[in-house]
Amino acid sequence: MLAATTGTAGTPAGRTTTRSGLRSVGGAPSRHGAGRTQVPASVEALLRRSDEELVAAQLSPEPAARFVHAHLAALRAGAAVLELAPRPARRTRPRPVWELVADAAPELAAQAAWFAGGAALRAAVEAGRADDVPDERADTAVAAAEAFQDAVRGVVAAWSGADRVPRAS
Repeated sequence: MLAATTGTAGTPAGRTTTRSGLRSVGGAPSRHGAGRTQVPASVEALLRRSDEELVAAQLSPEPAARFVHAHLAALRAGAAVLELAPRPARRTRPRPVWELVADAAPELAAQAAWFAGGAALRAAVEAGRADDVPDERADTAVAAAEAFQDAVRGVVAAWSGADRVPRAS
């Protein structure tokens, strides 16, 4: 159950951080049905974009494109976790998204580390400096992105109090 909300420095206007560490939009956690908290629209949008990237990865015949889309699917899912996570009260040095995800949700740390290891390759492929991604690496990235999405949906459901977080249809 969510505690009363308190304002926290570093949160955008209209967002507060609850004592349980969850952020709410508009001042109070929105409720959907008896005893269930609705997943914020911004989180749902990020997960929808993640689903779209994953479908693109699954349908791409080129290993480099599969790898990039799978990595982007995971990035979008990670962003959904960060959208719900409390933000630090003060600004710190810039940190990689995968480090932030691991700090926000330690249960995702191993998967975040795996994707962090592929970030340089994704950037190189996107910049046109590398297009030789082995089929096996691309397929592994797609499978890892699928597993990461499932884990993220579990975290989002637990943090928001939702029964489940469905995939985009």
